[in-house]
Amino acid sequence: MTYTRSHFAGSAASARKPRPPLYTPEERVRRDKTYWTFVQGILAPIQFFIFLASLGFVLRYLATGEGLQTANNSVVAKTLVLYTIMITGCIWEKVVFGRYLFAPSFFWEDVFSMLVLALHTAYLVAMFKGLLSSYELMYLALAAYATYVVNAGQFILKLRAARLDQEARQREAARSPAQPNLAMAAA
Repeated sequence: MTYTRSHFAGSAASARKPRPPLYTPEERVRRDKTYWTFVQGILAPIQFFIFLASLGFVLRYLATGEGLQTANNSVVAKTLVLYTIMITGCIWEKVVFGRYLFAPSFFWEDVFSMLVLALHTAYLVAMFKGLLSSYELMYLALAAYATYVVNAGQFILKLRAARLDQEARQREAARSPAQPNLAMAAA
C-alpha cells in the first residue's frame, strides 16, 4: 500500500489529542460569577492606555532629551497599575482555579508575568536609588514594556481560545439534542 501526503496529514490530525478546555464547567461558573473578572476587565484596558501614553513619553525623552520627569512619572504610574492588576489577577485565579498563581490554564502567562513584574520593579529600584542614568532608565522601561506587550498578547490569545472553546461547546450542544443539559453545563 502506498501512502500519500494527505494520508499522513490525516493520520497526524486524527492522532492529535484534543486540547483540554481552558475552564472546566465549574471554573467557568466561578469565573462568570466573581467580581474579580469585572475588575480584571476594567484594569486591563486602563493599563494598556497608560502604557501607550507612557511609551510616548519615554520615546519623546529618548528622542529629544525633554520630559524626563513626565516619563519617569508615567512609568511609575504604569508600574502601580501593573501591581494592582497582578494582585487582583492572583485573587481572580484563586477564586476561579483554587490557586493564586500558576494554574495550569494560565501557567506560561503567569511565568512571563513574573518577568514583566521583575523588569518594572527593577525600573523603580534603579530610579529611586539612582543606579542608572536617565537614558539607561528609559531603555529599561522599553525592555519592561516589550515584555508587557508579549504578556498582553499571551492573555489576548488565551481569551480568544476561551471564546472559541465556548463556541465549539455551544455548537456541539446544538448538534446533540439528546443530552442538552450535559452539553450546556460544559459551556
